[in-house]
Amino acid sequence: MTKNNGYMDGMLQLMKKSRWMMVVSLTLVICQLSFSRAAAQSVIDEVVWVVGDEPILKSEIEVMRMQAAIENYRWERDPDCAIPERLAVQKLFLHQAAIDSIEVKESEVSYQIEQRLEYMISQVGSKEKLEEYRKQTLTQIRAAMHDDLKNQLTIQRMREHLVKDVVVTPAEVRRYFKEMPADSIPFVSTEVEVQIITQTPAVSQTEINRVKDELRSFTERVNKGEASFQTLARLYSQDPGTARRGGELDYTGRATLDPAFAAVAFSMTDPKKISKIVESEFGYHIIQLVDKRGDKVKVRHILLKPEVGDSAITAALNRLDSVAMDIKAGKFTFEEAATYISDDKETRNNRGLMANRSDRGQTSKFQLQDLPAEVAKVVDTMKVGQISQPFTMINERGKSVCVLAKLKNRVEGHKATITEDFQVMKDLVLAKRREEVIHKWVEKKIKDTYVRIGDKYKNCDFEYKGWVR
Repeated sequence: MTKNNGYMDGMLQLMKKSRWMMVVSLTLVICQLSFSRAAAQSVIDEVVWVVGDEPILKSEIEVMRMQAAIENYRWERDPDCAIPERLAVQKLFLHQAAIDSIEVKESEVSYQIEQRLEYMISQVGSKEKLEEYRKQTLTQIRAAMHDDLKNQLTIQRMREHLVKDVVVTPAEVRRYFKEMPADSIPFVSTEVEVQIITQTPAVSQTEINRVKDELRSFTERVNKGEASFQTLARLYSQDPGTARRGGELDYTGRATLDPAFAAVAFSMTDPKKISKIVESEFGYHIIQLVDKRGDKVKVRHILLKPEVGDSAITAALNRLDSVAMDIKAGKFTFEEAATYISDDKETRNNRGLMANRSDRGQTSKFQLQDLPAEVAKVVDTMKVGQISQPFTMINERGKSVCVLAKLKNRVEGHKATITEDFQVMKDLVLAKRREEVIHKWVEKKIKDTYVRIGDKYKNCDFEYKGWVR
C-alpha cells in the first residue's frame, strides 16, 4: 500500500468500521476453515517472516490473499509484498498492546461474536442451516471466531491509544476543505437517530435451578476426583473464549471482569477449592483459582447460560405490542414509555435515544451500518416518526432482548458542505493526522524490533521503511 492508501484505509475505518469488521470477520472465518482443509494437500507451511518473536506463516499469507479475493480488494502494491507487510504491522500492534497492557474485555468479544453470528444466520436463513453449511455447531463456530476477532479489537484499541492526543483546529478543517478538489469532497451517507424501548424476556426459576444444579454437580465431580475442572470446562462451559483452554482466564485486572465475578475471583486464596455459584451479566459461573500476581488474578471458570423459553419471548413481544398500541392511541408518548418501561438503562435515561460512541466522542446519529444489524434492518424502511413492530435482537451482553423502535430523524445522503457537515470534515482531517502519526510510529517501531524476512521479499516496494536491513 502507498501512504495515500494508508490514509484511505483510515478513512474506510472511520466511515465504515462496523460493516468492514463484520464482513472481514465473516469471510475470515470461512476462509480459514476452507483453507485449512486445502492447506494440508497443496501448501507446505513455512515461516516467511519473523517480527520480534512472532512468526508469519505462509498459510497466514494465503488466508489473507483468499479473504481479499472474496472481498474484491485491490492491492496498491504487489500482493506478494503487501500481504506479509500488513500481517507484520498487525503483529507490531499486538506486541505493543501487550507491553502497554491494552486489554479487550471478553464481554466485548462475546458481543461482537453474537452480532456476527446473527448476521450470518440472517444470510443463510436459520441456525440449523448455518450449522449444516459450516458442518459445525454454534459453539464451535463461536470458538473459531474468537481469537481472530479479539486480535482485531486489540489492534483497533491500540491504534486508538496511539492517536488519543491528536487534535485539529477549526481553522485547519476550513483550510483543508477550501483546498480540496471538488471531485474529492466526500459523500455523507444517510444518517438516522433511533429511539428504542426494550423488554428482557424472563428466565424461569426452573431453568435457573437446572443450571445451578448442573454447576453443583461439576463441583462435586471435581471434589470427588471423578474429573478435572479443566476437562469439565472444555466439555460444558459456554464461554467460547476460555472453554477450549480448560476455562482458563490469563492474568486479568479487576476492571476488565464483571464486578460480581471479580469480587469472588479476587477473594479466593486456595487453588484446591471451587467457588460458590456466581451470577454475572453473562450467566452463572463456578471459579477455580490458579494464581495471583500483584493486582491481577489467573482463574479457571465454567459458565452456563440459562435458556430463555419461547413463551417468555412471546410474552415480552406481546407486552411491547400493547405499549405500541397505547402510544398510537395517545395514552402516553414513546419517550415516556422509554423512560418508565424500558429495561435498557442507557437509553432509558436518554428518553430511549440510542448513543453512537466512538473514539471521536458520542453522538445520537448513526449510519445504518453502525447500528446493531437487527435495528438497522427494521429502521431502514421506516418513515420519520414511525414506530416499528416488536422484534428481537442480541444486546451488547450477548443476551436476547425484545425491542420496539422509533425512527426519530433521518438525513439523506449528500455531498458534504463545510456549513452543514463540519463534523464530517473535521473527522476527515483528524483521520489524516492520525494516520500520519500511526505511519511514523510503525516506522519507528520497525527500527526497534527484531525483523527477519525471507530473501524473496528483500526487493519489495514496502509502504513502511526499515524492514530490510
